[in-house]
Amino acid sequence: MVVEAESNRETELKLAVRAEDMAKLRSCPAVASRAKGKAATKTLESTYYDTADRRLAGRLVTLRVRKVGNQYLQTVKGAPERGELGRAEWEHPVAGPAPDLSAIESPEALDLLGSISAAELQPLFTTLIQRTVRVVTLGEGESASRIEVAFDSGEIRAPDGASIPVSEVELELLEGSAAALYDLALELAQAAPLRLDPRTKAERGYALADGSVDKVVKAGKLELDRDTTVEGALARILRSCIGHMLANEAVTLIGEDTEGVHQMRVALRRLRSALALFKDFIPADSYAWLVGEVKWLGGSLGPARDWDVFLAELLEPVKDSFHRADGHGKPLQEDIDALAAAARARRDRAYEGVREAIRSERYTSFLLKFGTWVESRGWRDQPVSEHSARLFDPVEDLADHLLSRRAKKARRAGHGFASLSVTERHELRIALKKLRYAAEFFRSLYDDKPARRYIQDLSAFQDALGHLNDVATATRLLHELHDDGSRPEPGEPRAAGIVIGWHARGVAESEPALRDLWKEFADAKAFWSKPDREG
Repeated sequence: MVVEAESNRETELKLAVRAEDMAKLRSCPAVASRAKGKAATKTLESTYYDTADRRLAGRLVTLRVRKVGNQYLQTVKGAPERGELGRAEWEHPVAGPAPDLSAIESPEALDLLGSISAAELQPLFTTLIQRTVRVVTLGEGESASRIEVAFDSGEIRAPDGASIPVSEVELELLEGSAAALYDLALELAQAAPLRLDPRTKAERGYALADGSVDKVVKAGKLELDRDTTVEGALARILRSCIGHMLANEAVTLIGEDTEGVHQMRVALRRLRSALALFKDFIPADSYAWLVGEVKWLGGSLGPARDWDVFLAELLEPVKDSFHRADGHGKPLQEDIDALAAAARARRDRAYEGVREAIRSERYTSFLLKFGTWVESRGWRDQPVSEHSARLFDPVEDLADHLLSRRAKKARRAGHGFASLSVTERHELRIALKKLRYAAEFFRSLYDDKPARRYIQDLSAFQDALGHLNDVATATRLLHELHDDGSRPEPGEPRAAGIVIGWHARGVAESEPALRDLWKEFADAKAFWSKPDREG
């Protein structure tokens, strides 16, 4: 059989499942009652290649050769955009297990590979997968969607013999709406526990081959075209936010890098800010549900982040500064160490709450229902109004208005800055954060240099105000330190007072700089004004 070279865009959803639940999922009504014909099972052996310096990985490009029966198929996959389900791929038949770059005819695929030669490529890892495939149909008539359901069991092997198991279900859209992928996943979740897993087998294989761990991922730059509609921008922004959160899920579950939970919280704050930014275009019931779920999840992550900040940014500097004894001769360092131990215990319990939330049915249900809502354009489910009619206008016409409104609210919140209370300055910081997120969402529509400078200055001011909030939060945390019934060490209250006092003095000393930052912001020229863009 001759296989022609194929270029398409795969749209798929990956679901991690327990190995013991695989048979239950294969036979559940969501699949069995919709599939025609017998299930097809085959063994797939795929070897992934890259250069010694991982140049393909640096481009987020994968190159593999898969053995299917007695044939070999070479596949190049492009970089997926965060939060998006689709990615470009090109498949070509090759003569054997080694890559053959001469078989690639697509200019786009060749551009992704760059100047890499076949001689530079080396095998990094191999996936050995037993795949059972069913094709199901959801819906009827012109609105029907066809989905390939692949039940994958096996392992990923490195050349040194190390391996990790694979147990997942892949849903690939063959025809129809991507919302159907989430609908089917929700039905599967009723049959057995599962979780969305955005990591590809390639990503897990690279981590295995290089002995690395999951890494923290920061929000990337969002690209919007000037002809993108309001609803198109809304969809891309929401996908980007949820993709940012999912990209940090694995490292957060491990819990060894405190930045993971921070980035998940940032992603949720960006998501909530985006929802508020487009609130006029979202049905009230959908908005209430989305914000409610974001608040729940953010509340589950918040305590862990608060204790991380307290330990690393508030307690540690004080600990490093005190190496003397108090007037009674007892080393003050012992009191601070006791306080640190109690704080670490509270942080550990907070991380247990984080893992419980991420592994909960509510979390998975939220992600899947959110995906359905976005892919089905759920915001269209509302009466025609002045706002809903603008969903199909270019977002460029709306961006100026939204940014100006955010900036106006921030200036209003900071009026009389010198006399603002700690609470009022916290409210100003929230307003600045919303403005910054909005600026980041829309920056690709404007000249990059002034937009970048504005966002950097805004971020610096926001961070300075953030320290004030961290000190205020520390006071609350110290009052809550033993509200679980544990008993404090004798020296803890004194250490707590020293920590708060030490940072209170720093806050007072930073006041002149804060006032200067406020003045700079108040006087800053808006990069989004039409005269600036046209000039």
